[in-house]
Amino acid sequence: MPSEMVRVVYTKYDGSPHRDYPARRLHVDDLGIWVGVARGTVSVYHGRPSVEQIPFVLLIPHSSWWTGMFNPPPRTSEVYCDITTPARWDGDTVHIVDLDLDVVRRRATGLVELRDEDEFAEHRVRFGYPDDLVAEAHAAAAQLLEALGDGSEPFATEYRKWLSDVVD
Repeated sequence: MPSEMVRVVYTKYDGSPHRDYPARRLHVDDLGIWVGVARGTVSVYHGRPSVEQIPFVLLIPHSSWWTGMFNPPPRTSEVYCDITTPARWDGDTVHIVDLDLDVVRRRATGLVELRDEDEFAEHRVRFGYPDDLVAEAHAAAAQLLEALGDGSEPFATEYRKWLSDVVD
């Protein structure tokens, strides 16, 4: 039986640390595993200690090339999706490779945008992203741009029930 707590470990393609934090397992469904991160959670960002000031929920899909972070106010991004390799679980630790591209929906305007294309292009050369990885990343970004804009679940309201579990 899996534990209530999981460790979420993001690296870059070259294996360098990106993000690392504990999260509480909230729910498992056909979409993936929903985990919550409370305010005050000690984390690591880019190798530096950090403390989460705003809680969030992360959806880790079973086999998709993205993860979805769902945020409460005052964070300006309502939904922030990282384009990633599919998650790999090792016990209660999930390993995710961040591929730089992000698809974000802004809270105030509902604007959906693709971010960090320049970083993706730079890392594609520096880290030697294979062509099939590039194709999967672009396909995931295109899918998310549409889904975040058209009201598809879990990006419309589905996440709210899990977000309410972590907002104090």
